[in-house]
Amino acid sequence: MPTADSQHSLFAKVTLALFSRLVLNTARRFAYPFAPALSRGMDVPLTAITSLIAVNQSTSVIGLFFGPVADRLGYRLIMMLGLGLLAVGMFAAGFIPLYGLVLLALFLAGLGKSIYDPALQAYISQRVSYHRRGLIIGILEFSWAGASLVGIPLIGVLIDRLGWRSPFFLLGGLALLALVLMIFLFSEPKGEPRPEHSVRGFGQAVLSLVKEKPALGALGYAFCMSVANDTLFVIYGVWLESEFELSLVALGASTSIIGLAELVGEGMTASLADKIGLKRAAVIGLILLSICYLALPLFSHNYILAMVGLFFLFLIFEFTIVTSISIATELLPSLRATMMSGFYATAGIGRVIGALIGGVVWLAGGMAAIAGVAGGMTIMALAALLWGLKAWSKSV
Repeated sequence: MPTADSQHSLFAKVTLALFSRLVLNTARRFAYPFAPALSRGMDVPLTAITSLIAVNQSTSVIGLFFGPVADRLGYRLIMMLGLGLLAVGMFAAGFIPLYGLVLLALFLAGLGKSIYDPALQAYISQRVSYHRRGLIIGILEFSWAGASLVGIPLIGVLIDRLGWRSPFFLLGGLALLALVLMIFLFSEPKGEPRPEHSVRGFGQAVLSLVKEKPALGALGYAFCMSVANDTLFVIYGVWLESEFELSLVALGASTSIIGLAELVGEGMTASLADKIGLKRAAVIGLILLSICYLALPLFSHNYILAMVGLFFLFLIFEFTIVTSISIATELLPSLRATMMSGFYATAGIGRVIGALIGGVVWLAGGMAAIAGVAGGMTIMALAALLWGLKAWSKSV
């Protein structure tokens, strides 16, 4: 049963968590659009910056090892560790602007997010009943779109006016502020019972992910969804540029449209998913998402239709993935952080594979091939979710 929090206490915790995740998400994502500025600032080739990004992506797999630790030692401690790693990395890169330390900073930013998110969702899920889970998880996910719509534009202004090192100081300071506030606002009372599995070892905890059918289905779902999304994501800019001869400014505007779509999708999860029912909402989302992928080639000759198609695709993707996160928080109630870290690890592997095959698929068959692969993987994600949740239901 969830641990009860007062409405005021829960509001304060969700607000701080939203702020903390905005900082973490911005730190993890800002290297993508500002890779050229970082390259010039450190006087290194652009390929060196893309290597930083690849290292950043790898941390979702490493985060798997911290899930069982969070279940054993407490979620608050691991959340504080995640923010601490981010602060240390950002300040190190800001004060000593060497390539090696920037590499370390972005690695720690990715690792901090990878261990913070599962611990946060486990902590919140202990305190929020399942019938309100979609609302709270949806609100927390506003931070993902917020990084695109608020965090990254702010970073751009800082780099333009104060130089490429300034974001590292800002993000380090905000991470430190969030850490201090968490000490006072996030409680984990000494009398609060630890889960019964806490005496288990790491291996036993991770083994639970593949022994339990609902958990295994969720892992397969996360992998397939991520392959589908990143197969498209790594080439959508190339598609728009080649079909419509867009300028860099126009391509940047398309990214803002995707950020807006993510925000709307997260809002739909918060407002609708609990009312529809989380399982039903996820299934509906997957069906609509597969249709969106498969329909994209039809929009290749009209820019407005292409942007509308991308908007609805990313909106439905965000609604579906956030809804499924809400479900995943309840699949292994005694191993919540282990479950969520496993979910993100398999999703991370899927993103890497999607990014690797996206260019190859594009060269082989253009948008029709991309749509076929992404749509097919989404249908496989639906099959995995239905298989895993066939006999599962939340006992209220």
